[in-house]
Amino acid sequence: MTEEASFAPPAFKPDEALQRLKRELRELGLVEREGVFERRGMAVARLRIEGAELAAAIVQRPSRNSPQWNSRALASSTAVRDFSAALKKTLRQWGDGDD
Repeated sequence: MTEEASFAPPAFKPDEALQRLKRELRELGLVEREGVFERRGMAVARLRIEGAELAAAIVQRPSRNSPQWNSRALASSTAVRDFSAALKKTLRQWGDGDD
C-alpha cells in the first residue's frame, strides 16, 4: 500500500497579509492614511479586509481629484505577491513626471 502525499497550502490569513502588504508599501515610500496609501499627497493604493479576503486597489493614474481605481480581491498569498509586484511595476512606470 502506498499513501499519496498531499500538499495543502496554509490557510490564507487576511489580517497577516494586510500587515505584510502595509509594511511593503511603507518601504516603497508610501504614506498610509485610513487604509489609502499615498505618494506626494496623491492616492496610489488602498487595502482593507473584507471577510476572508483583502480588497485591494491601484489607481489608474495619480490624481489629486477623484482617482479611478482598479480593484481586485486577494484571497491567497500568491494573489498578494502578484498585487505587490504589479504595484511596484506601476510605480516605476509612473516615475516622477506623473506626480
